[in-house]
Amino acid sequence: MSELTQDHLSEHQQWMQQAIALARRGQYSTKPNPNVGCVIIKDGQLIGEGYHPKAGQPHAEVFALRQAAESAKDATAYVTLEPCAHYGRTPPCAEALVKAQVKKVVIACSDPNPLVAGKGVKILQDAGIEVETGICTESAKTLNLGFLKAMSTGLPYVRLKIASSLDGRTAMASGESKWITGTAARQDVQHWRAISGAVITGIQTVLADDCELNVRVLEGVDLTTVVQPKRIVLDRQGQLPLSAKILQQSETVMVMTPFRQELADLGVIQLPPQPLNQLLQTLSQQYQIYDVLVEAGATLSTAFLQQGLVDEMISYVAPTLLGQSARAMFNAEFSKMAEQLRFELVDVTQLGQDIRLRLLPIQEMI
Repeated sequence: MSELTQDHLSEHQQWMQQAIALARRGQYSTKPNPNVGCVIIKDGQLIGEGYHPKAGQPHAEVFALRQAAESAKDATAYVTLEPCAHYGRTPPCAEALVKAQVKKVVIACSDPNPLVAGKGVKILQDAGIEVETGICTESAKTLNLGFLKAMSTGLPYVRLKIASSLDGRTAMASGESKWITGTAARQDVQHWRAISGAVITGIQTVLADDCELNVRVLEGVDLTTVVQPKRIVLDRQGQLPLSAKILQQSETVMVMTPFRQELADLGVIQLPPQPLNQLLQTLSQQYQIYDVLVEAGATLSTAFLQQGLVDEMISYVAPTLLGQSARAMFNAEFSKMAEQLRFELVDVTQLGQDIRLRLLPIQEMI
């Protein structure tokens, strides 16, 4: 690669990273839409920028083009996701870029949504606009792991969150679990809830902790802008008490249970009992829930892991020992090393006195 080409690539990466940073501003508010950012550059100067703030509001390209106004002609637009090509709540962004007569569009990540999937690029190219793709692709993909997976496979991106002691315990034998980890780790969990379309838990966790599983505090973020995740309780025996705290905001609760009229009267969405993989498909395809966070006890967590439904595990480990009678984080019984579940460690972060491990399951046989 020549020095000139390297400099050219570096400039592309610089502006795309700025677009990615803009897109991240919508991470708590755009669900079920993807996070998208756009910057418009002319003669090496930023003349317009924008991001998609919320479903139903204009897309990133529209905000950037409004700012750039007539100067957008012959400029270069950097967009984190392929511009949309279809009429939804808003007109196609690809056509807006054509109308503005930009000279070039640089795209970080293609859109697998069948309504777009190359059509946005085709609209631009048919209008004589130069299109370049593949700049900062991996960084851009991390903005929308759930959306991209759901559009490609029909299933949401599943994160499993576990908080444990050094000896792999998540609660005392009595069920007492408050608190294993410290304030910083518990605060960090709020971020993962806030980027999720749903938080899934089991009935035993609700009965033991009377948990709410909502987003209660995000540093520097106005909570009124956050799209709260649905709280989904898997309750195959119909045990959820009407006094449970989780039902205080019943409009954001879903329960997988045999039908109960009293829940229907509260406005709770009820789902018929179904296998976990079918449940995930239902959430993605019927409810546009593309990111799922599982916060549950060992039985449900183990089921998600053993069925190969976990895309990422977020494990908080506290520097404490709870002893052999405390409840284990994982309750499968293996007799051979070949049965073990292995993970790739992708990130380690210290949060107060605790550490957070982010792990990706390794699918290959041991």
